[in-house]
Order: sequence, then C-alpha cells, then structure tokens
Amino acid sequence: MIDTHAHLDLADFDHDRKDLFIKMREQGITGAIIPGINELQWQKQIAVATEFNCYFALGIHPWYIPTNLEKSLTLLEQKISKYQGNDYFVALGECGLDKLKPDFTMQLELLSGQLELANQFNLPVIMHGVKCHQELCSLLAKYPNSKGGVIHGFYGGPELAKRYIDLGYKLGIGGLLMNPNAKKLRKTIIEIDIKHFLIETDSPSMTPFNATEKRNTPLQIPNFITEIADLQKKTTVFILERLNENASQLFEL
Repeated sequence: MIDTHAHLDLADFDHDRKDLFIKMREQGITGAIIPGINELQWQKQIAVATEFNCYFALGIHPWYIPTNLEKSLTLLEQKISKYQGNDYFVALGECGLDKLKPDFTMQLELLSGQLELANQFNLPVIMHGVKCHQELCSLLAKYPNSKGGVIHGFYGGPELAKRYIDLGYKLGIGGLLMNPNAKKLRKTIIEIDIKHFLIETDSPSMTPFNATEKRNTPLQIPNFITEIADLQKKTTVFILERLNENASQLFEL
C-alpha cells in the first residue's frame, strides 16, 4: 500500500526520515506520493522522492500565493516539462482553493492556470478544497480533465461526494475519518462505493484525534483501512486491494 498524500519532504521529518521509511516498509507501506506546495520546496521534494523511491506531484498550494503568478506558472510549466516521462512524476498538485486563507481572487487565478497546465500535460490533479466547494466544482467543470484527480482531505457528506465523483474525481480519505463526530464523512464512507476513494494522511498534518503522536505519519494508514472496512462491513483485505487498485488506476502507477 502507499500513502497517496504525504508531505514527507517537510522539515518535520528531517531528523528521522530514514527511520520512518524503515518502519513504513515493516508495516507494508511501500511508499508515498509527495505533493508539491511551492517553487521554493520543489527541489528538496524531488530529492526526497528520489532518495526514497517515492512518487511525486508538482504544484502550487493555495497557502503559498506567489507574488508574480505568471512567472510562477511559467516555472511550474518548465518543471513539469523537465520531469514529464519520469516514472515517479504522477500528477499536478497540490493546488486548489481555501477560503480560510487570504487572496481568494488570486487563488482562483492560480488554480485556473494550474488546471490549464494539467490538461496541457495530460495529468491528474491533486486538489485542496476548504469552505469553497461551489467555486471549486464550478472551476473543475470549466476545465474538465480526462485524467481526473483527487479531492484531497475530503470531509463532506454523500451529496457533495457525488458532485465531485460526477466531475471525475476520487475522494482522499484520511485522519478525520477516525473522529466519531465526523458524521458527514462517515456517512459518505458507508454509502459510497470503495472504488471512489484513495487513502492518505497529509502527513505531518491532519493527525487523527486519537493519535498518541502530534505529528501525523503514513504509519496511520492501517488504522484508516481498518476503519473503512468496519464502516463498509468488508474485510480489510478487500478494502486494501480496492484502494491499491484505485491509486494505481488514477496515477498510472
């Protein structure tokens, strides 16, 4: 199994990254997809992905609005061109919208540019969306992507889930699932077919409320799989197989 969304390049892991990968593989977690967040981090991100045989994506996160959008989008296009054809480069992202952060108009412009690049290079998209689902659905409909993508950190109910699924996107399920008060999300897990989900942690963020360590890591993945299996009343083996298939299909792993 792989963690389909883990920022293992961040400084939170600098002191024990090698040990973490050893522990991951002992649990059958063979790797991760490391999303991009901004141009200043891309080089380290790719270096970590290369060292530990991880997949990676390239993008600009809505928390890191560049001062010059056009210049940054050009740099992203150049970086994608450089790594196109690399077997470990699998998607554009992390990109998206977040109404809890400033400069929403610039976020819309930045995301539009990245969705255009995803179509230009025929790449699936890793999407961040917080408190902006109407705007996000409208943009995804405006820039339909034959490769689809994933709504990372999905937290909504079945109705919202179906809107994204109809647009060709899978749903990234992570630590919020472990909170018994996340009733909308847990209802989604019960009602929506497993073929529409990916498993992820967003490490080091989105730590499950019942975790003993403040920092989130891919070592939480088996707990998430067990929880999904319990909610769907399926075996963990069945859930794991389907989640692996979903990731392989979307990212062509």
